[in-house]
Amino acid sequence: MSFSRTDRSRLTDWWFTVDHALIAALMMLLGTGIVLSLAASPAIALKRGLPTFYFVERHVVFAALGLALMLAVSLLDPRAIRRLSLALLAIALAGLVAVLQTGVEINGARRWLSLAGQSLQPSEIAKPAFIVVSSWLLAEAQRRTDMPALPMAAGLAVTLAALLLMQPDVGQTLLISIVWGTLFFLSGQPLKAAAGLAGLGLGGIVAAYFTFDHVRIRVNKFLFAASGDNSQVDRAVQSFAQGGFFGRGPGEGTLKSVLPDAHTDFILAVVAEEYGVVACLALLSVFAFIVIRAFLRGWREPDQATRLAVIGLALLFGLQALINMAVNVGLMPAKGLTLPFISAGGSSLLSVSLTTGMLLALTRRRADPGRLKTARIAVTVDGMPGKGSSVT
Repeated sequence: MSFSRTDRSRLTDWWFTVDHALIAALMMLLGTGIVLSLAASPAIALKRGLPTFYFVERHVVFAALGLALMLAVSLLDPRAIRRLSLALLAIALAGLVAVLQTGVEINGARRWLSLAGQSLQPSEIAKPAFIVVSSWLLAEAQRRTDMPALPMAAGLAVTLAALLLMQPDVGQTLLISIVWGTLFFLSGQPLKAAAGLAGLGLGGIVAAYFTFDHVRIRVNKFLFAASGDNSQVDRAVQSFAQGGFFGRGPGEGTLKSVLPDAHTDFILAVVAEEYGVVACLALLSVFAFIVIRAFLRGWREPDQATRLAVIGLALLFGLQALINMAVNVGLMPAKGLTLPFISAGGSSLLSVSLTTGMLLALTRRRADPGRLKTARIAVTVDGMPGKGSSVT
């Protein structure tokens, strides 16, 4: 397919304004996730009495849907992205309320809605929409003193965190709180307020430790791990030692057979055992490239709301990947966060596709409105254009 600059269709305009390097890196992750699902998923499917390629086929379907969603969202302009985010956030908040009443309970947590035989996690859809709406509110708080934008942004953050904690989902709460706190600081709020917010966050982590039994158990196991402990985190760490630098070879891994979440939260451990630490570092470099590239594009954006949204979405994407990887190498207790585009999971994959679609849309090259001044027409004394005096 070829595009001409004389063609002013929406698709052509998208092609010449989208960040090609960024979209290529995202496509690489999407394809890698499909390949790695072949390594991690069949053993889990057989263990659960499902067809061998059940999770692989499911991953391919959601990857295709995710790709279509990412490209469709990337066609939108910033104003349309904000409108979409507002609508999705309203739907997601309603879904989070519904989850508490009728949600499916799995492993002691009520986070999923059952729709047409499929499980939907409203919190996954809420995350990118929440970041975009919060970015707009924080920017408006600096621009308009007549609008209570800051209290609205804070109230929205508290509401979402409360709904997540009632599920309970401490991992997602921690993730969105870190991103929102960063946006609060970058939006130009007073340092004392940012420091107070950080202290409140630390207090929340301590409160979660004493309030939720599963959090306390995971933290204690992480800090005071007993010798011979057979938790998933310990087995994941073993996979790095067994795989070495270049791995045991595709399909030769054994730990995936004893890791219940090898296809989701601990898929990096499967990569480490079969493909080696070098492959894990290559995967890490792709995530790092996407985040840094988005930061650089976002930082040059003249509109503050768009700039904050780009930084927030990139931080959301990168932090989720970083936390997942940190859990796999034993640097953090288990959080239940998936590796973007790599782990299995329909809601998670669609959420990441929505996040990156918004990121691609907001980082497209656009004219700086500050530079678009009224054209000045030079005219000569006889009224013909020339190098004489000028009028606007």
